[in-house]
Amino acid sequence: MTTFTANPNAAGLTTAAATARRIPLPLTALQKLLLPLGAVLFDVLFYRQGVGLNLALYTLFVVAATLVGLPKHAAAWRSGYFRLLLAGTLLSAGAVLWYGSAAAWLACVASVVMLLGFINQPHLRLLAFALLTALGGAARVLPELLPYLRLPSAGAGRWGRTRFYGRLLLAPLAVLVVFHFLFVLANPRYEALAGQVLGWLGDWLLALLPAISIPHLLFFLVGFALTAGALVVVPLHFFQDQESRMGEFVRRQRDRVASLGVRRPDFRNLNRKALDLRKEYLAALAVFGLVNALLLVVNVIDVRWIWFGFVPAPGFDLTQFVHEGTYVLIFSILVAMGIVLWFFRRNLNFYQPGLAALRWGATIWVVQNAVLMVSVGLRNYYYIQYTGLAYKRIGVYGFLLLTLFGLVTVLLKIWQRRSAFSLVRLNSLAAYGLLLLLALGNWEIWIARYNLNARFGTLDLGFLLEMPARVLPELAARQQVLDGMSRIIISPPGSYTEETAPPAEARALIQRRLAAWQLNYERQRTWQSWTGAESAAYYSAFSH
Repeated sequence: MTTFTANPNAAGLTTAAATARRIPLPLTALQKLLLPLGAVLFDVLFYRQGVGLNLALYTLFVVAATLVGLPKHAAAWRSGYFRLLLAGTLLSAGAVLWYGSAAAWLACVASVVMLLGFINQPHLRLLAFALLTALGGAARVLPELLPYLRLPSAGAGRWGRTRFYGRLLLAPLAVLVVFHFLFVLANPRYEALAGQVLGWLGDWLLALLPAISIPHLLFFLVGFALTAGALVVVPLHFFQDQESRMGEFVRRQRDRVASLGVRRPDFRNLNRKALDLRKEYLAALAVFGLVNALLLVVNVIDVRWIWFGFVPAPGFDLTQFVHEGTYVLIFSILVAMGIVLWFFRRNLNFYQPGLAALRWGATIWVVQNAVLMVSVGLRNYYYIQYTGLAYKRIGVYGFLLLTLFGLVTVLLKIWQRRSAFSLVRLNSLAAYGLLLLLALGNWEIWIARYNLNARFGTLDLGFLLEMPARVLPELAARQQVLDGMSRIIISPPGSYTEETAPPAEARALIQRRLAAWQLNYERQRTWQSWTGAESAAYYSAFSH
């Protein structure tokens, strides 16, 4: 992939001349070919289509075009982040091809955008900066392509060139037309074949004309803009420059003043700073001591109440116990992490008189927050055990995994003097890994199989029916479980009124949805939005 920096004086033009006559981007021959091809491909794949095979194909097109244009000696090949994002892009594209889920396409889009960011600036280390670099570089591409849309100015040289290329193109076409008519007159089989081809071409043009509209044209331009932003790299150094000022470890800050060109310490200022540092140390020690004691009481209560033999009492509000309790406890863990980061942000990491006590106090607090996190996980587990599985319950466990990783990195900051930049870098990698993990899961099928269990007295069937159509065969195969349900909710999620139905009506509703899917799948499903999981579910349900 060719990278460049636009330079208005590259051709020896003055600033005024460059303003009047803007130099176009120096696109390679490969880019000039792939830009219109990518725009047409985007239009064919995505216009009025769902997400499936189309996103996987377009992602592979962008990745292949990027790798083909990337020099073998490019710095991106030596970047571990580039290789990680390349593997993640291909993995998430496969997940889109098979599942077509929201998590899969989100992981795919995020992966390819961050991959382009590391191609733009291979020395980046923050995934967020790679994302912003790719978006900023793409925003700068379109204005640089505008000179290509300018009509050529009149001139003897340009008119001569136009005549040359006109003769070069028209002469072969004229010869082709002459021989075509000769063969039509001489060969009746060729005449029939030519008539058939012309008929197909006429039918295609007649079908194409109604599809041309203002929305379709705008969609095509969007596809061209996205393709240009992906395939043309305009270097954007802002975020790389910002990141270059950040280090992996906290550095001790010293206050010095200049005198006769010599740097020497200001002892009065140093004494004041030492006193302020001692005050900050005492405040941190008091915070860690008091909150450790308070958190110990909370953890003892949770361990005795929740960890062993928890059974909700009759009339116990399990929803309030899980929802409000979980969110409050998660917020408290985040506040605890923020307080540790605040106290260990600067010179308190080097306060030798009390550093050991401060580190151990913070470590005990982090460990106690990990115990509190286990209590949150158990609350979520009990809710799943008594009421069933849902997207939010899975999300809570994903967030807890990130929180656990975050607590480990906080310990690294305490004992290794890691900087906030280091923690953000490590935790962003963990978040990306979790996103890929969510993209690879067949969560809807697992939720349906878990919730269709005879031990649950209540079933939210409306929630299951709002899932992708590939869940319908699972509902049909386990519909006998409905007979043992005391309460079946059929209203869709988020509705203002809760509608219930007896088992017979619920089974009839599943059969109607299944019949409608069978009727519309072959008629409405297109190859662009094809997914492997839905196709396999359809043919396993109706192949017999």
